[in-house]
Amino acid sequence: MATIELAPAFTLDDARATGLRKDQIYELLERGEIERVGRGAFVRPIAVDPAFATIAAATAVNAAATLCLTSALVHHELSDAIPFATDIALPRGTRHPAGFAHASWHSFDAATFDIGREQIDAGEGIKVSIYSAERTIIDAFRLMHQEGSDVAHEALRRWLRRRGNSPAALLKMARSFPKASPRLRVALEVLL
Repeated sequence: MATIELAPAFTLDDARATGLRKDQIYELLERGEIERVGRGAFVRPIAVDPAFATIAAATAVNAAATLCLTSALVHHELSDAIPFATDIALPRGTRHPAGFAHASWHSFDAATFDIGREQIDAGEGIKVSIYSAERTIIDAFRLMHQEGSDVAHEALRRWLRRRGNSPAALLKMARSFPKASPRLRVALEVLL
């Protein structure tokens, strides 16, 4: 039984579709050839970058899963935080997958869910979604009551230090988020 037929991140149903039985899946687990990340969600550890294992497995369960907030800030090097769990967004009204011990689930408005959503490679060609640096900064300001004002302001400061970033483009994207736009405008006025 070869794990090569399995995608780098897959569900139990995906494994069954390749012809594997449940007992064979458990045998692969025991041998360490695959790891369980959530209920019915697995990754091949040699195929997936460990930093993206949780989001890759979440994407196997629901393609809309998107890396967000602190996890995205760290990926974009806008924060030095060490998140306890991977922050993953799904459209509001979508059921969060069960059994993910290292995931912090967030529900974002379906109307703005795709704004700033990008794809990155998580290993062996598997694509996972992440919010752009700009969208993540907007979310940090929008959810300042949860994330903390210091996190949002530090991320903005770091982003402004980089060449090629446009505060005008950031404000244009922020117009879609009425709660964040005024806070972000004030912070930019102070920092610029």
